[in-house]
Amino acid sequence: MTLEEIINHRRSVRHYKDLPIDSEIVKHCIELATLAPNSSNMQLWEFYHITNPEILKKLSVACLNQKAATTAQQMVVFVTRQDLYRKRAKIMIELETQNVLKNSPKEKHEKRIKNWKMYYGKVMPFLYARFSGILGIVRKIIVNIVGIFRTITYQVSESDMRVVVHKTCALAAQTFMLAMANENYDTCPMEGFDSRKVKSILELPFGAEINMIVSCGIRDERGVWGDRMRIPFKEVYQRI
Repeated sequence: MTLEEIINHRRSVRHYKDLPIDSEIVKHCIELATLAPNSSNMQLWEFYHITNPEILKKLSVACLNQKAATTAQQMVVFVTRQDLYRKRAKIMIELETQNVLKNSPKEKHEKRIKNWKMYYGKVMPFLYARFSGILGIVRKIIVNIVGIFRTITYQVSESDMRVVVHKTCALAAQTFMLAMANENYDTCPMEGFDSRKVKSILELPFGAEINMIVSCGIRDERGVWGDRMRIPFKEVYQRI
């Protein structure tokens, strides 16, 4: 299918046929999801591919026994990992250092490497660190002062950065669902779930958060609830 056909084909399917799907294809779609754009390439996400029938049953209960969950052949749980910011920032320093050495003129190596070490070694840890909201208040005070003299991003509170991490993870989830549609597999993104139960089932650490759970399968004729409806384009489109 063309991209336009894939987008039109994808629907949120709430009832699947009792037919197996290829876990390797689903895994490949998750690999494609890792190519989604994300903030500062920090990739503060993890993807849990659920194929075990017992775990699927437990997750169905945690998903409030929605048909999209109880009839799913597999599930993918999209998880944010803001708590891994130091580890991911360190990886990015190493990556960008190699990029500079490979792609930049030699006379600019020192300055550019220094800039990347500052960005990922100081700025990113400062932005993503959390401490009961206190660090967010400190960041807000700093940017409001700096903002008097220059253009700056003001959304730096701890809740703001949590939103950034979840937006990034959602981009990966959407990429996954489009990749699945390209394979003629269907999905349904679910936000109705008991996050505490899900974290317990998957044995996730305290710093992890559930972004969404995507059920997977092959659509049953009952799986799509009517024609697609969207607000008229002229009401949501603004050309400036």
